[in-house]
Amino acid sequence: MNTQSRSDAYAAAGVDITAGYKAVELMKTHIARTLTGGVCSDIGGFGGLFELDLDGIETPVLVSGTDGVGTKLKLAFLLDKHDTVGIDCVAMCVNDIICCGAKPLFFLDYIACGKNVPERIADIVKGVCDGCVQAGAALIGGETAEMPGFYPEDEYDLAGYCTGVVDKAKIIDNRTMQAGDVVIALPSSGVHSNGFSLVRKVFDVAHADLSKSEEALGGRSIGEALLAPTKIYVRPVLALLEKVRVKGISHITGGGFYENIPRSIPDGLGARIERSAVRVLPIFDLIAKKGGISERDMFNTFNMGVGMSIVVSREDADTALSVLHDNGEDAYVIGEIVRSGEKITIC
Repeated sequence: MNTQSRSDAYAAAGVDITAGYKAVELMKTHIARTLTGGVCSDIGGFGGLFELDLDGIETPVLVSGTDGVGTKLKLAFLLDKHDTVGIDCVAMCVNDIICCGAKPLFFLDYIACGKNVPERIADIVKGVCDGCVQAGAALIGGETAEMPGFYPEDEYDLAGYCTGVVDKAKIIDNRTMQAGDVVIALPSSGVHSNGFSLVRKVFDVAHADLSKSEEALGGRSIGEALLAPTKIYVRPVLALLEKVRVKGISHITGGGFYENIPRSIPDGLGARIERSAVRVLPIFDLIAKKGGISERDMFNTFNMGVGMSIVVSREDADTALSVLHDNGEDAYVIGEIVRSGEKITIC
């Protein structure tokens, strides 16, 4: 740790440089868990270095994704629990690039806060590292910006960026998708990291008892259910790609079914989703009931219990389900691809 760098004038303005050094020391043990063979640099430099292993890849294509956690962070502030939102941050990035078939390689995070509390920053980064371990990505760099007067002292924002690689010939696109193909659902862990502006309004979280046990949630509290980290689908999807030709993948985030599933479907085709097949999680029933929200709006805002959808040929459906089950996913069929001018129909 740097013991020479300290500015009394900067500290008087609200920025404690030494707190930043302490935060880095506290997070180093977490970061070490994420390191992979390609990492060529240590934390603290001006750039993260990563050596590509292109063994078995004829034409490498880099795929990048960036995202944040959004207003779900407000729940973390209210519950004073900061060690899982980092998982959300990683998930929102890696789940996007896996839709192209890309294997995540490395991740960088950005934390902006009103006051650098080293222990809290270390908790946040612990979550980031947990997510990176789940995704098989290395955390090779990041930035913590202390911004007094811009953020309240007890608040922060969190965003991330990841890069992955895929062989050009294996990029997932929708060119071979056709009527009769099957739509498979991968269950979500809950609300994930989208729709929280509506969630916060429905539950009036600033004034609610978020720790109260809810019978409708199987005894879990609303706070526990809402703060459940976003599920990371990288490992099961990579395993699937080794066994089955996947024709399309959708990461179901903000905009729900109606916005995200159509993004993987070519013109002239649509997805017919069987409403009765969708295993809606109790938290969504509670949101709809308490907020008086129509089913159409629910499916156009939330994942409703389906964090990712995958399209395969009907002939490959049983194999796909078997591979996914073997890799810990309780996957199931929710619909099929049809010839249609409507990109999605829920019936």
